[in-house]
Amino acid sequence: MKSIREINVAEKRVMVRVDYNLPMDENLNITDDNRIVETLPLIKYLLENRAKIILISHLGRPKGKVVNSMSLKPASIRLAALLGDGVKVGFADDCIGEDVVQRVSKLQAGEILMLENLRFHEGEKSCDPDFVKQLASLCDVYVNDAFAVSHRKEASVTALPMMVKESTAGFLLEKELKCYQDAVQNPVRPLVAVIGGAKVSSKLAALENMLNKVDTLIIGGAMANTFLKSQGVDVGGSVVEDDLLETAQKIIKTAQEKGIQIKLPVDLVFASKFDKNAEKISVEVGQSAPQGWLALDIGEKTSQLFADLIAGAKTVVWNGPMGVFEMDRFCEGTCKVGQAIAESGAFSVVGGGDTALAAKVCNVQDKVSYISTGGGAFLHLMEGKDLPGVLALEKVNL
Repeated sequence: MKSIREINVAEKRVMVRVDYNLPMDENLNITDDNRIVETLPLIKYLLENRAKIILISHLGRPKGKVVNSMSLKPASIRLAALLGDGVKVGFADDCIGEDVVQRVSKLQAGEILMLENLRFHEGEKSCDPDFVKQLASLCDVYVNDAFAVSHRKEASVTALPMMVKESTAGFLLEKELKCYQDAVQNPVRPLVAVIGGAKVSSKLAALENMLNKVDTLIIGGAMANTFLKSQGVDVGGSVVEDDLLETAQKIIKTAQEKGIQIKLPVDLVFASKFDKNAEKISVEVGQSAPQGWLALDIGEKTSQLFADLIAGAKTVVWNGPMGVFEMDRFCEGTCKVGQAIAESGAFSVVGGGDTALAAKVCNVQDKVSYISTGGGAFLHLMEGKDLPGVLALEKVNL
């Protein structure tokens, strides 16, 4: 990929695909602006180099219709506040059309115009050629700084860079790819992967691919129930993917054949029901679980076992919580693992989404090396797949 630093952007219309798909409360107040913060280095660079900046993004799933609650207007306001006095951030009520053309034509060097939600048009999801053509006509340079959507084959990610004269990667996209490269492709060993979350099915490809990369594989969260049951362990009424029991057995066998250390929980915290105030009890693996009770966290012995393994790592990749961390009564395992990663001294990468939120809940977000802005895109890489958005940039610069 060509870097934005290789392009003279002065007085040029530079369209930046960002990911401002931000969480908001019921009053449309942004509750986490990290994705905006992560784009500030690129935006400030473009401002300093006198570019005319056009920002495009999606928000939510409006399915090709205008949904007022999914407007990017709050994002434009927050961006202006983060940039401070002296920087003008305009907002257009659409992302294509004559009014947008006129707004862009009046842009001056050092000004920013954010366009309305791309997904208000069906053409974004369908890669409609006319939609792409209209976006491309607005700019001289295209920049992808949206790692979090680079695994999607959408108009603004894969088709648009092919229709703009100069297309390049932004600082955030470059940083995300380098961190993954350093953590998984060329890690300082030993490399420990901590994989959690709800379902084996959602991370099956990642688990299988990581068996070619890691020295130690730690499995926790609800997905560990399937692995434990595949080994004949009683997990009570816990969530289990029975159709993947044989697959779980194969993953364990493959790890053993490759000499990879694979670790499952040795004790679990069971709850009488899925409730923040539910009665709970710790049960060692191998003992009978209370009938109908649910495993909602890893136990103390497991937390210590996992922490000891992490302490010896030089590189750690963490994707998925160890339990229902959103409930205070069942976040202890996730937080102990997060703390162990933070204290390990290893180069540590946290794989976006729920894992990033868990790192924040456990107050280790500033103590790990890097938190990815894209859970889905990060998982896509973990599966050993190329990102379509990156391939488009590479193809256009051949």
